[in-house]
Amino acid sequence: MIDALILAAISLAWLVMMFVPLERAFQARPQRVLRHGFATDLLFFFGQYLLFATAAVFVIDWLVHPLDSWAVTLPLRTWFSELPLLAQVVGIVVCGDFFAYWGHRLQHRVDLLWRFHAVHHTTTEVDWLAAHREHPIDGVYTQTLVNLPAIVLGFSLAPVFGVIAFRALWAIFIHSNVRVPLGPLRYVFGAPDLHRWHHAKHRDVGNYANLAPWIDILFGTFHDPPGEPAELGVEEMMADDYLGLLADPFRPRHHIR
Repeated sequence: MIDALILAAISLAWLVMMFVPLERAFQARPQRVLRHGFATDLLFFFGQYLLFATAAVFVIDWLVHPLDSWAVTLPLRTWFSELPLLAQVVGIVVCGDFFAYWGHRLQHRVDLLWRFHAVHHTTTEVDWLAAHREHPIDGVYTQTLVNLPAIVLGFSLAPVFGVIAFRALWAIFIHSNVRVPLGPLRYVFGAPDLHRWHHAKHRDVGNYANLAPWIDILFGTFHDPPGEPAELGVEEMMADDYLGLLADPFRPRHHIR
């Protein structure tokens, strides 16, 4: 546990040194570093690193083992294994983004899924640290969908650890409180200004493909008006503290403000 805590602290320090100066230099919305909810998101950060990330790996492994045993007999696996490595990587990334997009749309449409996903949307001031505000059950759901193509196709993620690390870092970046010109890259990898519109105070704004906005364009859910959202957050009355947000999805249906 001590080693995990040290690793988490080092990771946090590295992210602070990277994103705090970036947010100061290219600030999109007036916002303090120690903004409202900062302590809550800090607890989510350490909760992910020290407990829920490891638990999620075990849960996902338990969920997908039967699927992997079934898929091993598929001719598709043989065909996929014969492709060049680059084609395999592109295939699993695109398919993972496709599954994540539709899974994310369901999170905003299906009340049961929204109960857990809404925790991520409760922050009213989005920045790099807010990216870690995620209910563990919501995290398992998302990670299962993202990794489903690799599981079915029998692709080992070890050779593309760099790709995984880059996308994880970019997922934090799109939550950062910055506005920077990314040009065409914003339609391929996502951008902070696009994701802030997803966090606008409305359940179905759009921009569900966090790391692949081209999918939103393809299915008509791309939302990119000028300026910034008037308000961020959720319309429901939800808890504002760490333990309260973990328990909130299990409480009776919330009332709209």
